[in-house]
Amino acid sequence: MVTDWLFYFFAALTVIAGFLVALSRSPVNAAMNMILSFIGIAGLFVLLETFFLAVLQILVYAGAIVVLFLFIIMLIDPERLPKPHKLSTIGSALVAAGLTAGWFAVLQAPTVALPTKVAAESFTGGRAPAATARVFGEVLFSQYLLPFEVAGFLLLIAMLGVIVISKHYRPATTRKEGGSV
Repeated sequence: MVTDWLFYFFAALTVIAGFLVALSRSPVNAAMNMILSFIGIAGLFVLLETFFLAVLQILVYAGAIVVLFLFIIMLIDPERLPKPHKLSTIGSALVAAGLTAGWFAVLQAPTVALPTKVAAESFTGGRAPAATARVFGEVLFSQYLLPFEVAGFLLLIAMLGVIVISKHYRPATTRKEGGSV
């Protein structure tokens, strides 16, 4: 019973924080709401007893990715960006309302075709694969080595792009006599 309530709490936290990310006007507030959404996902992983994935969710997504977003926000200087038009804001609200209505329609669909616990156990052989660091590493560096290397290369290119952009668009500073800036 308690796990049901925890599931509802973490699921609601994830969904509400996700909507707040999409609807937030401030990029910093959007990043903070994204952290809340990632914490909700990590809580769902804990309920599934995949503690390793929960820790990875917090460290990688809530830690590294959101910090990267915040650095990019600081480099861009959001005050210089053009303000959104009223029409795009109304369009975004309509899209969000449509997605919400679609989500509730899916939730109201009959659950007759959903697999039962017996069917799920017969499919998995009665056991779920353990989400340990060893299993994760073996799968990552054997079956998914090429996508892992491509993702690392793309992150390297993105990091070099940020360095080039930040050096190219530095504001000119003036030097005072007898000192440096």
